[in-house]
Amino acid sequence: MRPGDIADIAVLVVDDDFMVASIHAELVEEVDGFRVAGKAVNGEQALKMVAELAPDLLLLDVHLPDMSGIEVLKRLRERGDDVDAIVVTAERDADFVKAALRGGATQYLIKPFDLDELKVRIQHYARVRLAGGKTDQDAVDSVFSIGADLRATPSVPLPPKGLSNESLDLVRDALADGAELSATTCAEATGMARATVRRYLEYLVERREARVRLKYGGGRPERLYRAGS
Repeated sequence: MRPGDIADIAVLVVDDDFMVASIHAELVEEVDGFRVAGKAVNGEQALKMVAELAPDLLLLDVHLPDMSGIEVLKRLRERGDDVDAIVVTAERDADFVKAALRGGATQYLIKPFDLDELKVRIQHYARVRLAGGKTDQDAVDSVFSIGADLRATPSVPLPPKGLSNESLDLVRDALADGAELSATTCAEATGMARATVRRYLEYLVERREARVRLKYGGGRPERLYRAGS
């Protein structure tokens, strides 16, 4: 039986990107009353872990290696499992959104997004769980006030298409100690591809969150990055 106590909402994070899953798990742990039950990297593992761990909520990506997140929801419902789900994905196709809602997803959050927005969604889910039994209009309004909550969240510029806030934060963290880093050393520190890291570094330079200098040697000059404008 899943605990109904708001102080113990168990969350299973389902994402094939280990770094993204870790970031989302850390955020869940920061929200009072929530804990991470586990992390799954594909659909089959998610189905197995739901059966074993009985989480209250899934943070579910749509694009998984073995099946879609929509298929995961479908199989869960077919076996009578009513675990709730917040779909967190870069998929913008309206048919996917409709399929997720038909599958019982409580919310659908499109990447890239600011992590504070995900936190608001999780907190909203907690309010929904608290609105059990008989209620009044104020309680109903509270349940459906997520739009107001999101409007009250400070606006944070989203990175350009193809870049995610999660990966951007990893690059920021790599620069945080103040040392100069090349794209290669930053890639090693973050576990990302060098070409990908280079795009994030140049974006931070463009935003004046980082600066770059050229180091000249025998061949082409090397670009070295450091935090700060």
